[in-house]
Amino acid sequence: MNNIKGYICSCCGKYHDKLPMSYGNQAPYHWYQISLEEKETRCEINSDICVIDDRYFFIRGCIEIPVAGMLEPFIWDVWVSLNESNIKKTIEVWDIKGREEKVKPMFGWLSTSIPCYPETLNLKTMVHMRRVGVRPFIELEPTEHPLSVEQRKGITMDRIKQIAEQFCSESRSF
Repeated sequence: MNNIKGYICSCCGKYHDKLPMSYGNQAPYHWYQISLEEKETRCEINSDICVIDDRYFFIRGCIEIPVAGMLEPFIWDVWVSLNESNIKKTIEVWDIKGREEKVKPMFGWLSTSIPCYPETLNLKTMVHMRRVGVRPFIELEPTEHPLSVEQRKGITMDRIKQIAEQFCSESRSF
C-alpha cells in the first residue's frame, strides 16, 4: 500500500484521487479566540508570523512525520509560540541567506490544536530555522504523546487514510 494514489473514503463513500500529505492552519489557536472586531486592533498576522497584543508571538512551521516506504514526510503545518527575544531574532534574519546557521533552535509551545490526537496545545517544541523560503522544522519534545511518537517512529499510509477520513467525517479543517 505504499503507493496509494487514490482511495474510497469510508466516510463519504467517494473516490478521492490521492491522499493529502499535509494539513495546515491559517493562524494559531489563540487568534481564533479573539472576536473579529478585536482582531483589527489586537492582532498582526501574515502567512508566517502572528503577534497578539504586542506580547504573544507565534511562528508557523512544519511537524514532519516519516511515512513508511515513502521519501516524503506527512506534514502538519502548525503554529508555535516564541518568546519576545526569539521572535525578534527570527524577524531580523527572516530574509537573510544562511539564516538557519544564525539562529539556534528555539523553545516554543505548540499553539495548534490538531484533530486526530489527544490535545496538542502546549506540547513542548524546539523550532529549527531552515533556509529562506522553507518554513521552520518543529521538533516535538520526545514524550509518549501520540503525535510525538509518530514524529519519532513514523506512520503508514493506512494512518494517513485514517486522518483523511476523520477530516472528512468532521467536515472541517483545523
